Formats: sequence, C-alpha cells, structure tokens
Amino acid sequence: MLRRAITALQRRLSPRLELSKRRGETLALLVIGMIGARTVNPGHVASERPGETQIASTYRRHQRFFQHVDLGLDWSAPLVANLLGLVGSWHLALDRTQWQIGGRDVNFLVLAAVTRWFRVPLIWTVIEGRGCSDTEQRIALMQRYLRLFGRSTIKLLLADRAFVGVKWIEFLCKNDIPFAIRLREDMRVPTEAGHELGLAAHPGRRGRSRFIRGRFANAGAEAPPLTFALKRLRSGDLLAVVSNRPAPAALNAYRKRWAIECLFGDARTRGLNLEDTRPTNPRKLALLMALVALVIVWAGRAAADKLGNATPKRGAHGFLAQSWFRTGFDLIRNRLAAGDVDAVLPWRKLGKPLAQPARTGRVV
Repeated sequence: MLRRAITALQRRLSPRLELSKRRGETLALLVIGMIGARTVNPGHVASERPGETQIASTYRRHQRFFQHVDLGLDWSAPLVANLLGLVGSWHLALDRTQWQIGGRDVNFLVLAAVTRWFRVPLIWTVIEGRGCSDTEQRIALMQRYLRLFGRSTIKLLLADRAFVGVKWIEFLCKNDIPFAIRLREDMRVPTEAGHELGLAAHPGRRGRSRFIRGRFANAGAEAPPLTFALKRLRSGDLLAVVSNRPAPAALNAYRKRWAIECLFGDARTRGLNLEDTRPTNPRKLALLMALVALVIVWAGRAAADKLGNATPKRGAHGFLAQSWFRTGFDLIRNRLAAGDVDAVLPWRKLGKPLAQPARTGRVV
C-alpha cells in the first residue's frame, strides 16, 4: 500500500532532520503527494493521501507544516549530494526562474549541481520583485555553497550573460572559484596587446574558435588577466565566454549550462508544475523548493538504478527519447500508484551525512 511507502520514506529522512514524528510523516506525505499529483498545488497534493482522512484535514495539515516548520537554510543540500553520491568535483550552473502569482512575482536564484546525467538544485534564494539578481545576492549564495561543500568541489561555475559584473568576477577570482560565464556581444575588452576592441570584432569564420587574454574595461590594473573564448556559431550568433581557466576547456564546458534550463523544465511544466504554488512568503517558497529538490534527486537516483551503465535511448532526432529525470519520475509514479514500497528503494543509498569540508582558505 502507498501508506507503507510513506512510512519507509519518513524513516529514511527523519534521522537526518530535526522533525517530530508527525512532522516527518507530513514531509513524506508532501513529497509523495507531489509526485502522485504531478503538481505542487496544495489541494491536489492533499487528495493524494491514502485512507479515509478528509482531504480538508490533510490540506490544513500541509498548511501548518509550511507555517511552522523552519529547517533553516540549505538543509536539503547535503541530502541531495549524499543521495546522488557526489564525490570529487562537479559543474555548477547559476540561473534564475521566475513566474507570477496574481500580481506578485516569484523569483528564484538557483545554484544547481550538473553531472553527466543529473541536474539538481542545491542552493537557492528568493529574490524580491522581478528581474536579475544583484552582485551581493550572488556572492551570498556562493558563500553559502562554500560553507557546505568547499571550493575544491567546483569543477566550473557556469552562468549566462545576466551574471556578469566586475565585483562579481573579482569575488570569484579572489576565492579561486573556476568559472565560465557568457558575455554580451557588444562588450569591449582591453587585450594584453594594449588594444580595446569589441568582442564581435575578434572571431573569424563560423565554427572557428579564437582565444584572447585581457581584462574588463572598467577593472582595476591589479585585476588578474582573464581568458576570453570566442566562437561564431552556425546560427550567426557569437558565443563569447570569459573564464579564469584555460579558454578551450571553458568554451567546451559552457554547453553544460543548458542543463539548468532543463532543470527548470523538470520543476515546472515537464514535472511538478512549480508555478501552481500559492504561497508568496519567501521562507515558505524556499521550503517548497527544497521539497521539489528531494523529488528531483529521487527521480534521478531511480533512473540511475533502472538504467545502470546503459545509455538512454535516443530518438530519430538524435536527442534522448526520454530525459533522465522523466525516466525516474515516471518509474516512481508507476510504482507508487501500484502501492509498491520498492519505489522508496533509492533512498537506501542515503549514506552517512557528508563530513564538513576542509577549509581551503578564507572566503573574501
């Protein structure tokens, strides 16, 4: 029965969270209810609870959970990393996702882990209003990540054109955080040869890459030189990437940034319909995103268990016939609908909590 799956999930998560038995059960109800309903809408989630309990009673129970439970910042990040078995270093992708609830904007700044198959949110913050984040918000987000995992876990930080700024780049360089960030085509860069040219003037023919060294135009003389990788795409657009690592590797890795766009699709239209939420309180929204992260990592782990070392099938178009997320997500939904407690088996891979990372220097 589905009740057995709820109990099994509660037993796996409760020892790692400061929750009472009842609150732990409610968390499991929410996570499993979101999968069954394929939405975060509280009414639909409440209707997924098995048994004769009235839906209105379950709905109020869920409301009280969001009203009273405060697990603190980033409580789900170690769980996610532990279940995925993240070791060594991995790519990080930084981006925003935004929608509206009535006249209010919901705006998340998200830092996600990206591996060959997984794309999972680790750290996030809720931004007031609409539009891009500011430098202080990005720095604060990265500092939270560094306290949890340490700099040595970052293979490359990937971000698009909305995440450029001298102060932000200086922070990444001072803390030796490797990055590859896309630039606008109209930017001007002083090169080491002493010329200041627009990036669009550098690349040659389409499909060819060019690498230069220089600094941002408004950076101080003491700023370290950066590498700029330029490539004119077959579409005619310019791909310009700045990095504090070798330019060819940064340009090649930048393609992985698209994984966070796919992640937002998993959390929204292709998966849990995150925009169906009703709360606008930042703390409640952050808690909801943590539950979504648990669902996404569960789906990823289930897909890994199902496929093993096999390569996912590709369609005639050359892309995956079904994404890694949907492979695991559909498998979990099918098993839960059949009342199969084996749906919770991936959580058995949750080992001991991750040790606090060794400090690699002061965060500045």
